Amino acid sequence: MTVSGVQLQEYLAGLDYPVSREDLVRWCQENGASTEMLQLLRGLPVEEFDNPAELSEALNTLA
Repeated sequence: MTVSGVQLQEYLAGLDYPVSREDLVRWCQENGASTEMLQLLRGLPVEEFDNPAELSEALNTLA
C-alpha cells in the first residue's frame, strides 16, 4: 500500500505524542483513514511513539 505524506498528515492532524499504537489506530479511524491504512498501522512493530519522527521511521520499515 502506498500512502502519501499528505494523506498521512491529514489523518494525524492534531495528534498528541507520545501515542500508543492502539490510540494511533483509533485516532486515524476517527479521522477517516481507510481500512487498508488502519491495517497497516496495526502492523507497526513499535508499541508507542514518542514523536512524529519515531512514527515515520516505523512506517518506513513497512514500505
